[in-house]
Formats: sequence, structure tokens, C-alpha cells
Amino acid sequence: MAVKIRLMRVGKKKQPSYRVVVTDSRSPRDGRFIEVIGQYAPRAEPSVVSIDSDRALHWLKVGAQPTEQAGKLLEIAGVWAAYKADVGKDAVVKPKVKVKAKTEKPAPPVAEAPAAEAPAVEAESEPEAAAEEAPAAVDAPAEAPAPDEPAAEEASE
Repeated sequence: MAVKIRLMRVGKKKQPSYRVVVTDSRSPRDGRFIEVIGQYAPRAEPSVVSIDSDRALHWLKVGAQPTEQAGKLLEIAGVWAAYKADVGKDAVVKPKVKVKAKTEKPAPPVAEAPAAEAPAVEAESEPEAAAEEAPAAVDAPAEAPAPDEPAAEEASE
């Protein structure tokens, strides 16, 4: 079950306020939730953000993934900094939404082409070495155990 920390809209028409909830990612936006951990009132002057930091920190440690907006609210409340300090800076990546542009073309195939041509140039200059390497490459897959054979037999040989 994928657990998310996200916003649940409450309030009257044209006067939104939100609850910060922990919920199953498959449930609808305003549907079932596991726990309410905070509130967000964007129309108040200044905006009101109140989050139970202990519970939010618990859910983050358990593996709940915040949505982009919930992640911003966690930063404002100071929970995200506490989580980074607790878990470690290298292990934590702030959630971001990736936006793909339709006009961009991927550049990695161009970068891979020179690397693939380099072994071919070496093979032409040393035909004997290439001839010795080719049968070894063909034999290696033939010696590999079939998926049906257990790994224990391979270890005993």
C-alpha cells in the first residue's frame, strides 16, 4: 500500500481550506484517509499552516511520500528539515514533479554512439585478440545456468 501525505479540500464554495492528511494513494482526494495531521488555510491573512510535527515525522519515517504542495507545507512547518536531520541529508530527496517538454529530443543516444564505436576500432587493429575474445563471449551465455536449474548445484561445482 502506497501511503501519501496530501491535502484534502474542505470549506464552502469559493472559500477553500485544506486538511493535511495521511491517506492511501488510491483513495480519492476528499475520500478516505488514515489520519489528519494538520490544517492549511490559504485565504487567511497571513496563511495559516498548522501541522502536528510529531505525527508528520512519524509518517515520513514510515515511508509516506508527500505530494508537491504537502511537501512545501512540511517545509514551512519545519518538519521537512527535522526529517532530513533525522534520516540524513544524502538519503532524502525533496519530492518534485518532473515536467517533460514535448519539443526536446533526448541527447543520450548521441553520447552512447562514440562509446560503442571505440571497441570496434580496437577489434580492427588487433584481429587475433578479437578472434580470441569472440568465442569467449559466445561460450559465456552457453555456460550460464538455465533458470530451471537451482543455484545450489552451481555453487557445488
